Amino acid sequence: MMALVELHNVEKRFPVRGGKTVHAVNGVSLSIEPSETVALIGESGSGKSTLGRLVLGLHQPSSGQITFDGHDISTMPAAELRTLRSQMTVVFQEPDESLNPRMSIGSIIEEPLVIHEPALTPGERKARVVDALEHVTLTEDLYYRYPHQLSGGQQQRVGIARAIVSRPKFIVLDEPTSSLDLSVRSAILKLLARLQSELHLAYLFISHDIHTVSYVSDRIAVMYLGQVMEMGPTAEVFANPRHPYTMALLSATLWPDPEVRPAQIRLTGEIPRPTELPAGCLFHTRCPYQDDPRCETERPVLREVAPGHWVRTFYDRDEPAVVGIDLLGL
Repeated sequence: MMALVELHNVEKRFPVRGGKTVHAVNGVSLSIEPSETVALIGESGSGKSTLGRLVLGLHQPSSGQITFDGHDISTMPAAELRTLRSQMTVVFQEPDESLNPRMSIGSIIEEPLVIHEPALTPGERKARVVDALEHVTLTEDLYYRYPHQLSGGQQQRVGIARAIVSRPKFIVLDEPTSSLDLSVRSAILKLLARLQSELHLAYLFISHDIHTVSYVSDRIAVMYLGQVMEMGPTAEVFANPRHPYTMALLSATLWPDPEVRPAQIRLTGEIPRPTELPAGCLFHTRCPYQDDPRCETERPVLREVAPGHWVRTFYDRDEPAVVGIDLLGL
């Protein structure tokens, strides 16, 4: 099966004042299959959201190649890229900020159809909007209401309805539940899972919440300073993490089972500035296992340590995982 989304050694740099450059994404390669959920996790500033915008064609890569459904969008002219926009959409983090307060709910959801399917009649557009509302378990009587009249959970369902109304193949979910209450968050995650099954959607799920990622994703990519440090099937990476950064993230997580007490791995120092990337391994300035002389001078490449499980580090252990979580046991 051909991947729906493919990134090959993608980099993104932004010039800033003082002649410096922000190295936001640094050589990322990954793929997303049809109907698959790939999650991106990492600290703030790790490049997750920038990577999401690159996949959607909202940013052009400084180098590397991005393909969507067999089309190279990394160098595609804007006019041609516009024709693919209806097939790749996004759900944002803050629903109250992503919905135009001056537009009715019906107009907000209808807008992608006005842009991408201008041949539709007003009646046909409204029918599509009502269908999208029903898919996210909202009723037609919300059509003429405004965002401020809805709860946070309802607002996010409107954002999801807007994302699916054009019948896309792929959706970037950028922290879609982080601003919601726990009970509402659970309902939204179940809704996303149902929509994926019904509409055969592929997701790129961006999050810093390990609990959420463990629930929704098939595969996971752990990012640090714009690089993928570890990538593989979610259950495998969580149970058998091979990168010290992944281990540290897992050890810092408060798990709901009081019997699960991961070993604590403390990272010292702050994440380096993206304008001043360290030489050698990007993680070596904070790594608790920096004992290879190459750490300070060479950039490690991704290597496969188990089927489909890739890691970018010189650290190589033979003993059992220092910290690991059995997702099936939670």
